[in-house]
Amino acid sequence: MLERVAVLSDVHGALAAVLAEPDVATADLVVLTDDIAAGPQPVEVLDLLAGLGDRACWVGGNADRELVGARAGRPASIEISNWAAGQLRDDQVARLAALPLTVTLEVAGLGPVLFCHATPRDDEEVVLVDSRMDRWAEVLAGVPAEVGTVVCGHTHMPFTRLAHRRLVVNPGSVGMPYGGAGAWWALLGPGVQLRRTPYDVDAACVRVAAESDFPDAAEWADEYLRSRHSDADALTAFGPRDGR
Repeated sequence: MLERVAVLSDVHGALAAVLAEPDVATADLVVLTDDIAAGPQPVEVLDLLAGLGDRACWVGGNADRELVGARAGRPASIEISNWAAGQLRDDQVARLAALPLTVTLEVAGLGPVLFCHATPRDDEEVVLVDSRMDRWAEVLAGVPAEVGTVVCGHTHMPFTRLAHRRLVVNPGSVGMPYGGAGAWWALLGPGVQLRRTPYDVDAACVRVAAESDFPDAAEWADEYLRSRHSDADALTAFGPRDGR
């Protein structure tokens, strides 16, 4: 039984400030719900997380799956993903290729919790805080009855909501947040807390631009670390993909 679990999703580069949080540093486990390396510092991010050893539980998702595909000669549709794939070491590619689609863990106060990237059945389909109930019924249909909490990511916006008697949690994004700057994550056990870690965004943008070889690193950092896209922008963009 895990007493405290920190959940980091959609890392995409910004990370050190969250790992320094006392509740992350002392958590029994840090669950990574993918989109970890598709950013301007892929090698550094993976090495930092690998340093957590057995304290980290890795779950697969679309962005890092696409890095593996790009490395195998199937280019991704996003420029930074193709660049990042070329930076990774073979051992890092192998690690990403082996990630499971879901992981279920027993967390104090919550019971069995299923962790996934997008939905339990697919690593890139979209569900949102305002998705209709029959949509939630579709994506949760295959979840075992004993699972009362589902943790997902993918859309980079934090929320909690009930859907068909299950608590659904999206921790938001550490490194590419929509709706507000800062690194967003979640703490589980015995309840659920959505957390935001502030950090020096100006300094982070300068550091990414200086340390990354990605040609558009400065522009990437300015757009995503500064959270130029609002939650309303994101909901408008993602809405058609949840079948509404």
